[in-house]
Formats: sequence, structure tokens, C-alpha cells
Amino acid sequence: MIDHVAIVGAGFSGTLLAINLLRHDGPRATLIERGGAAGQGVAYGMAQPDHLLNVRAANMSAFPDRPDHFVRWLAERGDTQGAGDFVPRATYGAYLRELLAGAQAAAPDRLTIVEGEAIDCDGGRVTLRDGRTVAANVAVLAVGNLAPQVPPGLEAVIGSPAYVGNPWDARGTAGLGDDDCVLLVGTGLTMVDVVLTLEARGFAGRMVALSRRGLLPHRHAPATPGDPPRSERPRPPLSALVREVRARGEVIGWRSAIDELRPFTQGIWAAAEGNERRRFLRHLRPWWDIHRHRLAPAVAVRIAALVDSGRLTVLAGKTCDAVPNGDGIDVRWRPRGAEACETLHVARIICCTGPQGDLARTNDPLLCQLHARGSIRPDPEHLGVEVESTGRVRRADGETDDSLFAIGPMTRGAFWEIVAVPDLRRQVWDVARYLSNAHWVGGEGL
Repeated sequence: MIDHVAIVGAGFSGTLLAINLLRHDGPRATLIERGGAAGQGVAYGMAQPDHLLNVRAANMSAFPDRPDHFVRWLAERGDTQGAGDFVPRATYGAYLRELLAGAQAAAPDRLTIVEGEAIDCDGGRVTLRDGRTVAANVAVLAVGNLAPQVPPGLEAVIGSPAYVGNPWDARGTAGLGDDDCVLLVGTGLTMVDVVLTLEARGFAGRMVALSRRGLLPHRHAPATPGDPPRSERPRPPLSALVREVRARGEVIGWRSAIDELRPFTQGIWAAAEGNERRRFLRHLRPWWDIHRHRLAPAVAVRIAALVDSGRLTVLAGKTCDAVPNGDGIDVRWRPRGAEACETLHVARIICCTGPQGDLARTNDPLLCQLHARGSIRPDPEHLGVEVESTGRVRRADGETDDSLFAIGPMTRGAFWEIVAVPDLRRQVWDVARYLSNAHWVGGEGL
């Protein structure tokens, strides 16, 4: 019988799983968080005041059965922002912390928060770095996004104080002068966050953002009543689906054409063959990302103004190599479509390539241990941990493990669209119900 679930990671996914276990009257939960700040994670815990959500408040409820919960919470605290607004991420972090605190206060004997780093997990028992253990029947990996990998060509400057591999590290924005140039490797949402952080901390120098294609995220358009949504999932192969979406976009606008796929994206991904998925990742993923994961209008205006003023330059190309030079780094990079490299001297390099999920490349101690032992295995596209539909992980031998689950972005290989709140809240709700039903029937089906 399942009477105790250990959840490794207390960001959005882990926190909401614990809360939903209580809501479903399921087994007791222990949240394990190495960062010490349970209930928010990197996305909300390290946000600056001008970091806004990329989704309107109307779709940011933590609970799929209470879609207006977040909007009502805003109103109850006297916040003037409403359903159509892009709320500061720090505000959303406060929302999550309040939910967690309320759940713990209501059932202190059923929810425990432990600060510590998990380094192993076997049969539901989680071992922490300091030797403590959390003995549970089931463990759930809610580790969030893994840190970005070192971009090719920059390996030689990893140890330099001018290279910052973690975009959320305070060193990235400290000690810069207004005559300095900062290289941001990556041009997606992470880069946008770092640019806003640099601005908020008074940096007035030059910023250069570099990625293979030099693509910036598009902006959200004003909310408008749309056409009736699709009633069933499109079933063509991905190549035909691209043509269909383009044609649909000419009628209702590309944003609406993309958005109406949202309820069906996971099903489309699940139905795609392996070669289709690989072609999508190789050729279409950058365009999907900038169209699907868009900027709040106010943020897009600020980024455009920085580009127009020359403060922010966006380049298409890739890094070739880099060497320390004085207090900075000389970076050789090759423009897209060119054969010769150019050199850029920068005072700081900040890696903004975004999270990765390849188990073969991570140095996360827990995932490394589980992978080495064969307790987990990478999904075929190496996007994260392979799981089946209920979230149970697959071992190296291909069998599922009844005592180990994974949720959140590390399950991207199975679900693809599993990084935003609307998708994550449904996943954790379903896993909580699954574990809670098993709690009552003595573990049958697990």
C-alpha cells in the first residue's frame, strides 16, 4: 500500500504534486528541495520585478478543476491586474508559496518539507548527500530543467571568471562597467530574462546575443475572441500539419492557428514516428519555439527598443573558440552562411542556450546515479527521462518501475509540450490522482 510519496524537487511541478496529493486525500508527501526555497523553483524564485509571465493570468491557475483560481487570488489580494494581463513572475511565485503554506498548515502531519540534496533513490527510499534518508513507497523526480550545456567552442574558458554557465548566477551581472560588452549565447526566452536583469541592475553597456539562426521570440497579440476551437486532433504527418497550420494561419492569423493546436499537441507528438520527431527537432524546433512560446507585449516592446537603440545586437552564427584576454575573453564566431570567423572581445559570456535534458551530458548527481545503475534511461530523442503515460519511469531493461515516477520538463520526450503551467498542472493532477487511487486500493495497478 502506498502511504508515503517522496518528491525530489519543490519547484512548480513538485509543489503542485504535493498539494494535489493532499487535495485528493492521497498518501502523505515529503518535498525534498536542495535550494532551500520550496514552492517556486528557478522560474519564479529568481525573477526580477520586470520579469513577466508569458501566459495571461486567465490561464495560470494551479488547478485544472478551478480555472479561475489565480485570477480570483489576484482580486482577493487587491491586485489591479486581471485575466487578460501578463502578471510579474514574482507575483506568481508568491501565489505558489501561499498555496504551499496553506496546504502545510491545513495538514501538517501529511506534508513535510526537507532541505537537502538527493543523490540516490531506490525502491522509494531517497538518500541525501548528508546521509539522511527519506523512506517512502514511491519517489517522484520533479527536478525541473537541467542547466544548459557549455556551447561548442567555449570549453577552454569554462574556468574563467568571465564565463558564466548558469544564467541565474548573480556573477553574470556583477562587476560590469558601462563600456563593457556582454555576449549572451542564445536568443530565446532565457536571453530575454538576462537582458532585463542586466538592465534592472544598471548595466548600460552593449549586449550581443548569438544563436545559430538569430531568432527572437515573437510577441503575444492583444486577446481577441477567436473562431470556434478545433474539436478533434489533426491526424496528418508533421510535414502535412505544417502546411495545414500555414493555410489556417492565413485565415485566422498565425497566433490563433498555433494556439488552437495546444489541446492536441501532446497527442500529435505521441502519434508521430521516431523519424518524424527527429526531423521536427532538427529542422522545425527553433521556429516552433519562437511562435509557440511568446513574449508578453510589454517585454517585447522593451527588447525591440534595445535593438533599435543599438544596445542589443542579435547575431546568427555559432561560436568557434574563445581565449581569455586581459579581464575579458576573445570569442571567435562564424556568421551563419559564412566561411571565415570574426572576433569579438567581451567582458562577460553568459550561457543562455536554455535547459537541456540529455542524461548522457548532465552532471546532476541523482540522475547520474540512477542512469548509471539502469534505474532510468533516456527517451529516444534524448530530451529527458523515458516514462510511460502515468509517469512511471522506464528502466534500462525497458520495464517500468512501480516505485519511481518522473514529472515536469524531464518528461518532454513522452509529452513534448510539458514546460508551461497549463500542461504541467494537468500532468501533476493526473499523477496525484493515480497515486491517490493506488493509495486507497493498496497499490493495485502500480
